[in-house]
Amino acid sequence: MSRAARPAAVRGYAELHALSNFSFLRGASHPAELVQQASTLGYRALALTDECSLAGVVRAHEALQDLPEGERKRLRLIIGAQFRTSCGMTLVLLAPSQRAYAQICRLITLGRRRSPKGEYRLMRADFENGLCECLALWALPGQPGAIETEMQQARWLRDFFPARSWLAVELHRGAHDAERLLSAQALGQALQLPLVAAGDVHMHERERRALQDVLTAIRHGCTVDMAGWRLHPNGERHLRTLTELAQLYPAALLSESVAIAERCSFSLAELRYEYPAELVPPGLTASEHLRALTETGAARRWPGGIPATVRELLERELALIAELRYEHFFLTVEDVVRYAREHHILCQGRGSAANSAVCFALGITDVDPARMSLLFERFISRE
Repeated sequence: MSRAARPAAVRGYAELHALSNFSFLRGASHPAELVQQASTLGYRALALTDECSLAGVVRAHEALQDLPEGERKRLRLIIGAQFRTSCGMTLVLLAPSQRAYAQICRLITLGRRRSPKGEYRLMRADFENGLCECLALWALPGQPGAIETEMQQARWLRDFFPARSWLAVELHRGAHDAERLLSAQALGQALQLPLVAAGDVHMHERERRALQDVLTAIRHGCTVDMAGWRLHPNGERHLRTLTELAQLYPAALLSESVAIAERCSFSLAELRYEYPAELVPPGLTASEHLRALTETGAARRWPGGIPATVRELLERELALIAELRYEHFFLTVEDVVRYAREHHILCQGRGSAANSAVCFALGITDVDPARMSLLFERFISRE
């Protein structure tokens, strides 16, 4: 098939490896810019895969909702993250389901908690359990490495992500592109691992190249003119047109990106707050438990009897809290405050929460509603 014919054969494309500026000093575009550009280019999907982070996905989700309805329905946002293992592998995990999203969250927590702030550390063994629903892409190195090492790493990927793993081929018009593609095809054929096209995107458009170079220089603590090989050799790590992609990749690799995207149905719209169930004693609802704690606290605050005005405030607040289903929020804060005071840890509720008679009764704040004119709606309102 000639190059001129390739674009017509492209079924579509889903970018499965893209970093935003939430990958600190790496990505040079906002999540919203990536979403908008992917929509403009007619992509079928965009995976936001910041490094050991899901921090940018809310902004991307909001940007998707801001698109016209037709574009919003055409473009799928995939949630994922990139990880670098201690042995040098770059893995991209995608969340096809809410359970997979939770698995990625736990892995990020593991990597961050064992490292200083702003860093993370993950071994390959950390990926061998607890990721049973995640899709995994191994972003192959830019230049072919030792055959035995690559075979061993690819075999590991296949074994721990069975039927959920791909070799991600990322071509950026470099000197070794042809060699890299042939090597990846041989590796995939030898181990029966499918290949997929990906971009290792760091910016939504080529014009951000200068900014991306500056970010790289800052990350390495040097000037741009001294950064040398630490900079990307060209500006190809941007969202490219379908025509450009068809000139670089076999059509099958582009189609595979869409097939992977179609397996990812999870959206942030599915998430709801899920507070700890253990805060509510067996046999009680959250509303009943919150009322019981409020009554106990109110009796302690006003041992001579609850003033009528305060009783009216408490009933109005409890009714609104129940209507908005915020009971667990109050129970969580009450649990934290009680723990702190039992262990002599200084704590004090502040801000608009001081306008709540329920917060005062629970011991979260210390502004007496019997002595002050409070406006609960400054804290929580139906609107």
